[in-house]
Parts: sequence; structure tokens; C-alpha cells
Amino acid sequence: MTEVIDRLAAAMNAHDLDAAAGFFHEDYGSEQPAHPGRAFTGRAQMRANWEAMFAGVPDFRAEIRRSVQDGDTTWTEWRWSGTRSDGQPFAMRGVTLFEIADGQIAAGRLYMEEVERDPAGIEQAVQDLSGQRPRPAPRQDRAAD
Repeated sequence: MTEVIDRLAAAMNAHDLDAAAGFFHEDYGSEQPAHPGRAFTGRAQMRANWEAMFAGVPDFRAEIRRSVQDGDTTWTEWRWSGTRSDGQPFAMRGVTLFEIADGQIAAGRLYMEEVERDPAGIEQAVQDLSGQRPRPAPRQDRAAD
């Protein structure tokens, strides 16, 4: 089943919308648990989404970092990159869980996120999430061998 994902990545890198769409079941169900409003159903919506992506990121590139099969589910870590048509860099990283049946992707859970352009440190991230800034941890030095 990881072969389906490998072939999907090849179609995405070739910007072959017909080939990419062909890997998805007509009733494909997509959810993004961290962004519940982005859920949708159907190959037609998947196709419309990727048509816009290929137009908006003309040099879109997908890289599979790791992939593993667990029953009917293929877990894949992705790196997506390119330059948007407005000149801004495009970078996303994350994991997808695709349920594959009869050689087609029937459902997916996507945990893909944009890579921060101006990354904040962990202390700021914790403060943004919790409202509290963590105390600095003591530095751990490695002993010289």
C-alpha cells in the first residue's frame, strides 16, 4: 500500500492532476483534526484543491521522508516545498494517515502545517499556548570524553 503513496507523490511532483486524482476514491473523505473546518468529501473537491495548489505553487515538490503501512492505513511523513506564484516561499511539513482500499485512497487524516517563517523559541510557544512562560531549565552540558 505504500506503493500507492509513492505513485501519488510521483504524480504530484509531475503536476499530473488526472493521475493524482485517480488515486482517490470518488467518495474520499478528508479530515484535518487540528483544523476541523477543512474537512471535505469527494474526489472532485480533492481535485479542485490540488488544481489550485499546482497553479498557486508552480514548482510544488513533495518529498516522502518516511512511510509505513499498518493494516489498511499508510502513515507518511511529508515535506512539501516550492515558491508561490506571488514569490513567497511555500513550505509544509507533516504526516498523513491514508486508508487504502482496492488500490485507492478512501479516507485521509492530514496533520500538515506550514513551516514557520519567523520561528519563535519553545518558551514563546509554551507561553502562547498556556499563557505562562516556562522557567529556564538548567543547561545540560555533555562531559568531554
